[in-house]
Amino acid sequence: MFAVYAKEPNAEAPLDSLVAGERPEPEVPEGWVRVHVKAASLNMHDLWTLRGVGIKPDQFPMILGCDGAGTLDDGTEVVLHSVVNAPGWQGDDTLDPKRTLLTEKHQGTFAEQVVVPARNAVPKPAGLTFPEAATMGTAWLTAYRMLFVKSGLRPGQTMLVQGASGGVSTALIALGRAAGFRVWVTGRSEEKRAVAESVGAHQTFESGARLPERVDAVFETVGKATWAHTLKSLKPGGIVVVSGSTSGPDPSADLQRVFFLQLRVAGSTMGTRDELADMLSYLDLKGIKPRIGTELPLKDATEGFRAMLDGETAGKIVFTR
Repeated sequence: MFAVYAKEPNAEAPLDSLVAGERPEPEVPEGWVRVHVKAASLNMHDLWTLRGVGIKPDQFPMILGCDGAGTLDDGTEVVLHSVVNAPGWQGDDTLDPKRTLLTEKHQGTFAEQVVVPARNAVPKPAGLTFPEAATMGTAWLTAYRMLFVKSGLRPGQTMLVQGASGGVSTALIALGRAAGFRVWVTGRSEEKRAVAESVGAHQTFESGARLPERVDAVFETVGKATWAHTLKSLKPGGIVVVSGSTSGPDPSADLQRVFFLQLRVAGSTMGTRDELADMLSYLDLKGIKPRIGTELPLKDATEGFRAMLDGETAGKIVFTR
C-alpha cells in the first residue's frame, strides 16, 4: 500500500528521512480494526518522530500520522483516537504509564490503511467531512481537554492563547468563543493574527505586547519564547495550561511570581477516548468547523511537512486520498 513514512531518525535534517512509497499492508490483531484512511492531518509530533524523539531506533521505518478519519471494512465512518493504552488499562487514557501514540510503536495514518484497537475508532458525526474529522484526534482533542478539563474557566472570563495560527491554537479560539469566554490571542505577524480573528478571537496582540488587563488563564504551546509574557499576563490566582513547548522547554520558572501571586501551572496531554466522543458531539451541536489551512493529496505530503517546519501554518495541514 502507498504510505508516507520515516525511514530513519534524522535530528539535523528531518525531511531527508521522509519517504513516500510502498509499505506492507497491516495485519489486524484480535480486538483491533482496519480503517481505510480518507484523510489524515499533520502534527508537530510527526516532525519529532522524523528527528527520532519519542521513538526507539529499532521502530523505523515508521509510517507517520497520529490523526485520521476513514471507514471500517463495513463502511462505518470513524475518527481515530491516537492514544493506544496497554492491555487491561483502567482509568484516564492519558495517565497510563505504558500508553503510546500512533507512530511511536504502532504504524500511523499517512497510508491507505491503518489498524487500531476497536475502541480507538470513534463514530464520525455526519456534519464533519473526512478532512475536518481528521484534525480532531490530536489538536482539537488537546485544546478541548486544556479548556474544559484542565482550566476551570467559567463563561465570561478572559483567556489568552499564545500563538495565533497553529492547530491547537485555532481550536482553542473556536472552542473558547463558542463556550462564552473572552478570547485574546498573540501572534507574530498580521497574517497570523488575522487567522485568529477569523476563527473567533475577540482581540489579537503582537507577541509579548502589554495587554489591556490581566487574564484568568493562558494557554501555552509555545514554551520558552512566550513563558515570561504568559506569567506576567495572569491575574493573581490565575492558571496557565501548557501542552507543548515548540520554542524550547526550559524558560526561567520565575518562581517568585508563581508563589507570590499564587499562580497555577497545569500540564495537559492529549485527551481520553470519551473526551473525544464528547467533543465530537459538542462540535455537532454547535455547528463548529475546524479551520483547515492547507489540504494536499498524500503524495504531496513533503510540501506540508516543509510548511510546518518553516512555521508557515494557518490552521491544520490535512492530507487526503
